Amino acid sequence: MYGAFAVYLYRPHFGGFTGWQWLLPLNAWWAALGGYAVSRRWVAGFTGSLLAGLLYGFSPFLLSLAKFHPSVSLLAAGVPWLFVPAAATRTLSSTRSRWLSLLLWLLPFGVIALFFYLSAEHQLFAAPPQAPVRLPDLAGALAPLALLPRSTVLFGVYHIPVAAFVLGLAMVWIARRWNLLLVAAAGLALTFSRSFLGAEQIAWLGISPILWLTIPMVWCAVWSGIGLQGLVAAGHADRHWILALAVLLGTLAIVTLLLAARCFQVFLGLGDGYGRLFVAAAQIYLLGVAVLGVIFVLTWRNLRWHGLRWALLSTVLGMDIFLSARYIVDGLL
Repeated sequence: MYGAFAVYLYRPHFGGFTGWQWLLPLNAWWAALGGYAVSRRWVAGFTGSLLAGLLYGFSPFLLSLAKFHPSVSLLAAGVPWLFVPAAATRTLSSTRSRWLSLLLWLLPFGVIALFFYLSAEHQLFAAPPQAPVRLPDLAGALAPLALLPRSTVLFGVYHIPVAAFVLGLAMVWIARRWNLLLVAAAGLALTFSRSFLGAEQIAWLGISPILWLTIPMVWCAVWSGIGLQGLVAAGHADRHWILALAVLLGTLAIVTLLLAARCFQVFLGLGDGYGRLFVAAAQIYLLGVAVLGVIFVLTWRNLRWHGLRWALLSTVLGMDIFLSARYIVDGLL
């Protein structure tokens, strides 16, 4: 399925591919398969893991790495696989087991640093160490398509998957899976290292902050898979969570409509293109609100109907991911 989707996205551009560019669809497929594999440790169902793979391999972030050398997305595609040994290893009470677990969790950090060291040795500067990644760029997660031309890399998990991501993050927090949260936080801190490190220090390290973002993005995808499983299995006691997620998507729809209104007011219609993309984002958010509303009614009436939930969520998530990913790939290539 991942391979077919990769061909669907990149086939219109095969005629213009040269050399390293043929890695782009392979990288997306390999990254998605890695996201699926690492999520199996925490996601109980197939559907959740399938979404986790889609949201990493075909995420706005990984697809936007096409702006750089294809070896960058090759490294990003391998990061979830580097977490598989840590995910498959159970931490025991012995000191040796704890040290082994710590080393396995640090393995992706070491491989990223080694990649840039070897790249510099062979005069391959796949991604610039000084590439600007700023905290305000996180706002791009609200409507990644609208900020495609203006961002170094894109953030976020598209639109409707935001609900699954927030629910999955809450479930991980309540379950006290501190190791997942700490690893993602460390990757995020390194991503925005320009905020507390000088240009000379970053140049000395020689590692592009962009690649550190692969680590939190892996876990964002995994948490989204956990959240989707939670939406499918939610019961009567969870109805308040479903209502809160619907309110969240509704709020995001209002914010994007306000941003669209500001774009349409730009002189001579120069912001109309951005405005239309914000309007499209708001429409997708409202579609998510409608689906969550149906799930809320089912949980309120204590009706399981897992098949209906799965069908609704799969349809809207698939539409969001397929259409948004196609727009990003066409916009970059």
